[in-house]
Formats: sequence, structure tokens, C-alpha cells
Amino acid sequence: MTSISGISSGKRLVSLDFFRGATVAAMILVNNPGSWSHIYGPLKHAPWHGWTPTDLIFPFFLFIVGVSIVLAFTKARNKGAHDTDLLKKTLIRAAKIFGLGLALTAFPYLTFSPDFGLHSNLIDIRIPGVLQRIAVCYAIGSILFLYTKPKTQMYTLAGLLIGYWILMIGIPVPGFGAGAIDNPEGNLAAYIDQLTLSGHTWKESWDPEGLLSTLPAIGTTLIGIWTGRILMNDHESESSRTLQFFIWGFVLIIIGYIWSWVFPINKNIWTSSYALFTGGQAMCIFGLCYWYLDVKEKQKFTDWGVAFGLNAITVFFLSGVIARVLGMITFTYNEATYSVKGWIYEVVLKSIASPINASILYAIMWILLFWGLAHWMKKKNIIIKV
Repeated sequence: MTSISGISSGKRLVSLDFFRGATVAAMILVNNPGSWSHIYGPLKHAPWHGWTPTDLIFPFFLFIVGVSIVLAFTKARNKGAHDTDLLKKTLIRAAKIFGLGLALTAFPYLTFSPDFGLHSNLIDIRIPGVLQRIAVCYAIGSILFLYTKPKTQMYTLAGLLIGYWILMIGIPVPGFGAGAIDNPEGNLAAYIDQLTLSGHTWKESWDPEGLLSTLPAIGTTLIGIWTGRILMNDHESESSRTLQFFIWGFVLIIIGYIWSWVFPINKNIWTSSYALFTGGQAMCIFGLCYWYLDVKEKQKFTDWGVAFGLNAITVFFLSGVIARVLGMITFTYNEATYSVKGWIYEVVLKSIASPINASILYAIMWILLFWGLAHWMKKKNIIIKV
């Protein structure tokens, strides 16, 4: 069996790579339908309050970031690395991830003029984003892990979630009053985005990865750090760790569900109930992966997930860039103009399936394409560390 000392000594945790890879594959699936007008319900985000399986993907990834922080820094410390050096590397990596997020957002706006000059219409570029939030949560989670004690991290988790709840329901927003969380434009998180990021958000007046809602997202990362600490505890047996993952996971799910009666589960503003509800599910699923893949060593058919997990950020970034390229390149076919993506969906896939099934076939095709890339990189032992 894979012992915890094996983890500390440098052996990769199959369960973590698999969970990370499966999450990235799910990201690609929901981000790349053939048509945004034809999507199965579970592959859509909840319009506002509530949740779907798609709403689990991002918090799962932030949870994994937290677990990875503990494993990576513990191993580095065991090899003699100083915290100041780890902090420097962390901030540089966070800046790179944030920059990749901005580049991904800016990419559709970049155009080349006939004289080969690069021009960009970046006046209204969106500043927040998925990679940007990952970068911020990674940086702050790392700082907390390096420079605070576990008890302080738990207090910080509670403080972030309770404090965010108090702010969201207690501070009045001009024109809407206090606690207008049923209104996408009238809640405090949206108001702060309007004040600080006006013209640079996903929606005109708010952003699902906005400033204030990043606070409870950091809480999600701290749940991952908590899980990582359980994982690296030499005094716990594998069975004890697994049991703790399930027990604490269910406790978080229950607390999140009860909290949702007064502070609804909502991904768009990352409510505190959402952070606990999804963090608990992530802990349970990770516990299942850990027990089955690392404790029982049942690792058959896991290669696809591990391949994605080894180069998660790279695959996610490239999938976004290439998707945009295929949407930008156009040509004429049978006297109609198509983008490459549009032609594949409208002409090829819709000829063999209904619109909604053609749409999901396109997304599955996209997963297979990038699995091929990830699998090749794994075979060549290519791991791109951003």
C-alpha cells in the first residue's frame, strides 16, 4: 500500500492527479459545447441560486489547489527549502497563472493589421477570470500555509465565510438596500465590482469571479489545505485518514445545506453555503479516490485522468486558446460562411445526431483531442510547471 511516508518522499499521489485530471476534463466538457443553445441541463450552470454538477467543477479545482499546496511545500521543506524561497516561487507562479488568465481573456481581441502590426482593442477587457481567481487563491493559500498555524488557518476559514455572509446581508447597496442577494446587480459583491472593475467584468454590472466573492473562494482553498494536513499526518493510519475525509466532508455538506436556508447556495457570488457544500463534496470524492487508488491500489483505467492532471493548467489554457482559434477562422462551404467550429458542428455532427447530441459530441471530441495531447506529454514525461 502507498504509505504517507511514500508521499513525503516524493512519490506522486495517484488519487490527487486523477481527481485534478477528471476536474480539468469536466472543465473542457462544459466549456466547449457545439452550440450554447443546445446543452443538457446538468452541463449548464444554475442561473442564480441553486447548483448543478457543473457548479462543482471550479470549487473542486480550488480544493485540489489547497491539497497540492500542503503536499508540495511539505516535500520542499523536507528537502531543506526555506519558506522565503518558497514564497518567492509561489508569487512568481501566481503571477504567471494570472497573466495566462489575462492572455486567454485578451486573445479574441488581438488582431493583425495588413502591415503586420499587432493591434488590440483591450479597453473593455475582462480582468477577473477563472485562472486569475486560481492564482489569487493559490497565492493567499500558500502564504497562510507557510506563515500561520493550522488553528489560525481554521479561524481564517471561519472568519472568511462568516464575515462574507455578514457583509453580503448587512451592508446596504445604493438603490437596493441590504441583503439583495436575489438580484445579480443589487448585491454587495456586484456593487464592489461596479466600483472597482467597471467595464472590465463578465456581465455589465457584475462578475462571477469578482473581487469580494474571491474571499469565500479562498475559504474553499483552505478546506483543501485542511484536507492536505490530514493526508500528511504521520500519526494517522490510511483508514483513519479516509474515514476523516468522509466524516468531515459530510459535516461540511450538512452545514452548507443548513446555511443555505438563509444564505442560498450560489456559485455566481460564491456564497458561504456554496463554499462549504461543494468543499464537503470535494473532500468526500477525494477520500473515495484516495481509498480506492492509493490505499487499495486499484489503478487500472486511471491513466486518462492522471494524464490530464499532470499538465492541468497547460491543457486548460490550450483548450481555451484553440477553441477561440476555431471560432475565429472562417471559410465558405456550399455558399454559406462557417467558422471551423461551426462547420464541424453544423455540417458534420448534426448530420449524424440531433442538435443537443451533436453539441455534446463536439465537447467529447474536444476532450479526446486534449487527452491525446496530455497522454503524449505523460508518455514523454513532459510536465510543464507554470
